[in-house]
Amino acid sequence: MPVHHRTCTLCDALCRLRIDHDDDGTIRRVAGAPDDPWSQGHICPKGVAIQDLHTDPDRLRTPLLRTPDGFVPIGWDEALARAAEGLAAVRRAHGRDAVGVYIGNPNAHHAGNLLGVVLLLQVLGTRARFSAQSVDNLPHLYAALHVFGHQLLFGVPDVDRTDHVLILGANPWASNGGGLSSGDVRKRLTGVQARGGRLVVVDPRRTETAAIADRHHFLRPGTDALLMLAMLHVLVAEDRIDDGPWRAWCTGVDEVCALARRFPPERVADATGLSADTIRTLARELSDAPRATIYARIGVCTQRFGGLSAWLVHVLHAVTGNLDREGGLMFPRPAIDTIALTRWLGARGHVTPGASRVSDLPGFADELPLATLADEITTPGAGQVRGLITLAGNPALSAPDGPRLQAALDTLDFHVAVDLYLNETAARAHLVLPAASPLQRPHYPLGLASIAVRTVASWSEPMLPLDGGRDDFDILADLAAGLAAAERRHGWRLLVDGVHRVGIRRVVDLLLRAGPHGRWRGGGLDLATLAASAHTVDLGPPEPSFPARLATPDRRAHLAPAPLVADVARLEAALDAGELAPPLVLIGRRDLRSNNSWMHNSPRLLKGRDRCTLLVHPDDAARYGVVDGQEAELASRAGRLRVPVEVSDTVRPGVVSLPHGWGHDHDGVRLSVAATRPGVSANDVTDHTFVDALTGTAALSGLPVTLAPV
Repeated sequence: MPVHHRTCTLCDALCRLRIDHDDDGTIRRVAGAPDDPWSQGHICPKGVAIQDLHTDPDRLRTPLLRTPDGFVPIGWDEALARAAEGLAAVRRAHGRDAVGVYIGNPNAHHAGNLLGVVLLLQVLGTRARFSAQSVDNLPHLYAALHVFGHQLLFGVPDVDRTDHVLILGANPWASNGGGLSSGDVRKRLTGVQARGGRLVVVDPRRTETAAIADRHHFLRPGTDALLMLAMLHVLVAEDRIDDGPWRAWCTGVDEVCALARRFPPERVADATGLSADTIRTLARELSDAPRATIYARIGVCTQRFGGLSAWLVHVLHAVTGNLDREGGLMFPRPAIDTIALTRWLGARGHVTPGASRVSDLPGFADELPLATLADEITTPGAGQVRGLITLAGNPALSAPDGPRLQAALDTLDFHVAVDLYLNETAARAHLVLPAASPLQRPHYPLGLASIAVRTVASWSEPMLPLDGGRDDFDILADLAAGLAAAERRHGWRLLVDGVHRVGIRRVVDLLLRAGPHGRWRGGGLDLATLAASAHTVDLGPPEPSFPARLATPDRRAHLAPAPLVADVARLEAALDAGELAPPLVLIGRRDLRSNNSWMHNSPRLLKGRDRCTLLVHPDDAARYGVVDGQEAELASRAGRLRVPVEVSDTVRPGVVSLPHGWGHDHDGVRLSVAATRPGVSANDVTDHTFVDALTGTAALSGLPVTLAPV
């Protein structure tokens, strides 16, 4: 029986799959690749479900055109011609910025998407760029830019060599290590404990990760920055600031230490929900460990003070001597060096204050916050978004105040969606272009290899031929070339056509050869080397690289950047005003059998108990009169929804938890499996005005809500 090996694209873990199939391509078994040095046979339910995704009868296999009678299939030549002319017509009538683009999370999982997006964005040249990062990891990028000089230098916790891991706002047991590509993150974290180290989780919910930790503390949502400032206060007050070599390439140490003196543990204890003694213990353990690291993920980012929280993670690593140190926070240099590549492209990152013409929110790296997309569509004036391209994303469910954005999408003059499914966003498009399934395209993990705990590279050839869809790189290049031709921009057309002819394989090969481990640099790595291996090529652990790798003009890490230091006043004002302790707040949660909004049409992932429930602490259930198993009404300033209650002491009192990505009950959607258990969308109640003012990130965590029985 033929065997196909490939890297899974369904989360950040980069697990290598072994797929047994017949000669005609019929899949017989999907399993982890036991001989792979990276994932060592590890696989999660999503990896097995890649078969469901490929064989799904709901997966689109031909372009669809919306007509008064519904969607009808059309050919690719007609679809691409209509796309180019429709987008060009909007720009001719309303200006270059009238066509916006939304880049979804799956684009980060595939080199073809990332490189194709670059081509399309260059041709579009629009200010109206949006992506999933402003509802995800933008604060980490913001902090990395200001501290280290480049948005992608946000660091990876070296869990393989550490003695102590403090986890904030992350649940790697369910996410497989989002923002920390690690093959088998569970084995790596329990490995810390097995060698005598400690795993500590601070989270508003006793997550699956917290359940196996040495200790778990319930934190009030949205107060991570206060906790870390108080921990820094303890380190300063007890003369625990490390005096190692990091001081030679860091600035601002005295300034951040002086800032922390204003936040003794006693001052923040009530707001954080942690006792002063607990905060002191957390700080001392971080300081005392021979090697320590902090793993902070989406819960730290998607809150009102996400930028400050992401920044303070770097500060704590530095002052404990764990920045750019084995066992601390490391900065990988992958086989394709994305830092060097983006610096060459002039994309190290930058902040544009007041970039949104409506909400006055800042822009970051030429993108606007997703929280303001509906405003940009519905508010008349110069720069109003009248056309949109959505690329492998579902903002109708993933953006805050979803119903408001859904109504805005329905007013667009022209909307092109590139997607596998007719989901809640694509169903509102005028034209849908179907992408190939993961098994039908070549794959190199360009983005995720940059955040891996070891330096790894892998190549996956297509296992199966196309059955109507196209590779994302080809779709994006065709869109870029078609638009350039429609606007008679012949130079751009020639450039895009040239890159397209070179193809994704040759581009990846050139980037590998030029990379730090490449053939042109004496390392011997190229695409042929990867293609010859059935498994991941492991090039070893990351090595210390500062100050040489710092991208600041003075080659020093700036621990006290002016915008972040200034934003502490906003945090302090919220603390003093009692704004950080509302009676009831909402947080999200992850599930191992789910991935945002696009893995709910798999029968094997949807089976079992209902996972779209509202976790409510027993005290809150009694206080608000809600009962386990019955529906309750969850409401906020932005909206309301009805959801089944699951009474559980895994959340702290004053906190309710609802997973993200559900709500598959919209008209026109073709997700037959998901429709049997649609769930509700948490973003029916999240608020587009509830944001981190510093970064523009949507504050999806810590949102004040009310609860009542139905």
